[in-house]
Amino acid sequence: MHNVAIRPEIVERVVARRGRLHLFEALEAKRTALLVIDMQNAFVAPGAPIEVPAARAIVAPINRLAAALRGRGVPVIWVMHENQQGGRDWAGFFDAFVAPGKRGQAAAALEAGSRLQGLWPELEAAPGDLRVAKNRYSAFIGNASPLEGILRQRSLDTLLIAGTKTNVCCECTARDAMMLDFKVVLLSDCTAALSDEEQRATLENVIQQFGDVRGSDEALALLR
Repeated sequence: MHNVAIRPEIVERVVARRGRLHLFEALEAKRTALLVIDMQNAFVAPGAPIEVPAARAIVAPINRLAAALRGRGVPVIWVMHENQQGGRDWAGFFDAFVAPGKRGQAAAALEAGSRLQGLWPELEAAPGDLRVAKNRYSAFIGNASPLEGILRQRSLDTLLIAGTKTNVCCECTARDAMMLDFKVVLLSDCTAALSDEEQRATLENVIQQFGDVRGSDEALALLR
């Protein structure tokens, strides 16, 4: 787990602008959902082609939080990246950002039905949880996933965001969620990046412009 905090100068900047650090003093459980993003074998398993080692450290906190939220009637939604065979629906990424010798392996890891595309087995998903496939960093951009429709249909407007990578899919989803008028809380102890610096950068980006940043226990304490 990342041992980082938002820098004092960022805290001062935020407080000077809006008069307080945190956006939300309370959250409505009946309008809240937990999004757990990309906690799949391809990212979590040791030696996986797109491994995020720190993701293994947030498995236990995510499990604890998910169990507590289910007890309060908050839906848990597992948002999982899924691309077509060979990544042909996302060639703009694989062809540009992945070395030629690694493209096939990276794309195959996230193909629907592959072992690596599946949820990391130590995560305790429940039968009543929802699973949503996305094929872009953000689950909200264009036709990347049906997530927005699912949330609107259930009158859910507040999102607790967990998963990996903090500064890629979690941050992209958080940014777009805010722009779609969802309330966003990024969970600092339930997200993982490739470095502490990248983790901190997203925490600071989000709290300044896109949502709140809280630990999982703090988020639970806000629910009513």
